[in-house]
Amino acid sequence: MLTWLLPHCEKFPKAQRYLVVQRLGDSALNFQEALFHANAQRGEQRLAHLRAADGYLMTLRLYLRLAFQWAWLDAGQYEHVSQMVEEIGRLLGGWLRQTSS
Repeated sequence: MLTWLLPHCEKFPKAQRYLVVQRLGDSALNFQEALFHANAQRGEQRLAHLRAADGYLMTLRLYLRLAFQWAWLDAGQYEHVSQMVEEIGRLLGGWLRQTSS
């Protein structure tokens, strides 16, 4: 997802690049980092990192919706990235369930 998303962010309006675009990129990178940290932990620490990753993923969804509403992403691009985020969300949900049980 990152390899698709970050280059597309560069095409967003320059006036917004330091506002919403920066936050969108930060959310995506923070999500990835939280997954790396979770993978390196066990038990409650892993669960805490996975919950943080879930929060970053929700934030990422918000910024992607806004980018679509503001016509920075066309319908096809939004559908493509939404499918990637949906699949990642399913995988994260499974990891959360497995870790919390």
